[in-house]
Amino acid sequence: MRKLLIPAAMGLSLVATSASAMTVAEFLAKAKALQARGMLAAFSSDVTLLKNEMAGIATAYRAELEGARAVGRTPHSCPPPKGQTRLQPAEFIAELEKIPPPRRGMSMKAAFYGIMARRYPCR
Repeated sequence: MRKLLIPAAMGLSLVATSASAMTVAEFLAKAKALQARGMLAAFSSDVTLLKNEMAGIATAYRAELEGARAVGRTPHSCPPPKGQTRLQPAEFIAELEKIPPPRRGMSMKAAFYGIMARRYPCR
């Protein structure tokens, strides 16, 4: 019985992880809806949702860069050290809007990685 529960639990965790991945289209729709609400947007749960989405992606991104450096590989991209520069929300939204609508079904992670590679290539 126990042997059956472990694979089932692992399967459920994969489903939960993939279900929580947000697409560029979903992110932009939520961000634009929040912008339209103006000051009232601060009270929306979508603010926390978008912040958490980006925090998770940024944390994974930094960990992946460090992992590549640790094993002697050239990282995906070479941003300045954490805290030295920040992509402002309006700039980030503008970068996302450059993605053609037919490609906005990609994950936010893929879009973020693409933006970072364009903005901070390794030289």
